Amino acid sequence: MSITGLYWFTQDLRLHDNATLLDATRRCDRLLCVYCIDPAWFETGEFGSARLGRHRWRFLNETLDDLEQRLAARGQHLIRCFRSPGPALDALIEQHRVDVVVRSQSADWYLEKAWESLQRRWPDVEFAERVTHTLFDRDALPFTLDELPGSFTQFRKRVEPLGIAAPVAAPEALPPPVDNASLSSPPSPPPMPETTDDPDSAFRGGEREGLAHLDAYFGGSLPLHYKQTRNALEGWQNSSKFSAWLANGALSGRLVIERLRDFEQRVGANESTYWLYFELLWREFYQWYAHAHGARLFRLSGLKGESPRPDRDRARFAAWGRGETGLPIVDACMRELNATGYMSNRGRQLVASALINELNQDWRWGAAYFEQQLVDYDVASNWGNWQYLGGVGADPRGLRRFDLAKQTAQYDPQGTFIARWLNG
Repeated sequence: MSITGLYWFTQDLRLHDNATLLDATRRCDRLLCVYCIDPAWFETGEFGSARLGRHRWRFLNETLDDLEQRLAARGQHLIRCFRSPGPALDALIEQHRVDVVVRSQSADWYLEKAWESLQRRWPDVEFAERVTHTLFDRDALPFTLDELPGSFTQFRKRVEPLGIAAPVAAPEALPPPVDNASLSSPPSPPPMPETTDDPDSAFRGGEREGLAHLDAYFGGSLPLHYKQTRNALEGWQNSSKFSAWLANGALSGRLVIERLRDFEQRVGANESTYWLYFELLWREFYQWYAHAHGARLFRLSGLKGESPRPDRDRARFAAWGRGETGLPIVDACMRELNATGYMSNRGRQLVASALINELNQDWRWGAAYFEQQLVDYDVASNWGNWQYLGGVGADPRGLRRFDLAKQTAQYDPQGTFIARWLNG
């Protein structure tokens, strides 16, 4: 009997190291490849921001274009549905009598709820999923998610001895598409915005771009200096810049680790190359943190029993978003974010600290604004880090407050970064 499958692409927009796609290739005779663009992403949400802003929307479009080309080279086709996943997938399952639905597991609580709901509505359809967004499989972790260590340090000590599986190769061929497979959609998505010429908005979406950047980064000596340069406020080469491709799954974390180990064998290992691994473990921690805590990722109280008491002053928050707080280092970072869709890790810590401590606003408003603006937005890392800085997450020290004057003197001693974004 011929098996018709539906592959639901979410945050695994690649062919390399995609065990879920290989699984679909083995079990299906015909395959629908689908990506859902939810109109709700473009609407203002409960925290005052949209879920998808112009920079990430451009990056996502570029990524989907690349994915479609790579699928076409293997005789497949990508169906883009401008519709929420539930109605879109329901229609395709019914129209094409789908036998099996396959997807990569996600740390996004909303996607998990949509997946569970889909299974309830289609009890006679087979559903299969694999983990492709983490370094470790869930079964390999030395603890259950109910026992997830309460801090990164505890987590790191438990997982560092574990081996990391090698990435799997991209499939050489895929099952053919379903004949005339399409889905009529509501009005077209918003137009794709123009790009800027700023070097820090040099992220271009797609698996090809991610792999090319991986080659370039490990083809030189930058990994040997990562720890010394990673906190710089600007500069394309000062940090690894893998985050955007990792966030939407155009690049596999396991492939990054494989290339890192190869670099250490060829060129040498030092504290900086270890620190690249260390930062990937931070990302790993937050992926499992999101899986473990689900909707608590978005609660004001986070993992704590007592909630903060922010002022919730919309005018003050809007000034923060525009980069008009009167705090120079904060305003410069926010203007960079708005113009380019990117901000350094150090900058993110400073503007978050200012919003929470100096301006006394709801940390979730800031997390949602980052979700809208950042080209490398990742639900687990973003909301987990905001909880961490807000004193309601996985930090035994509680609330983190940065001395902005001291940080400015350390990271912008000549005032060039501030001058560029405030006076440029």
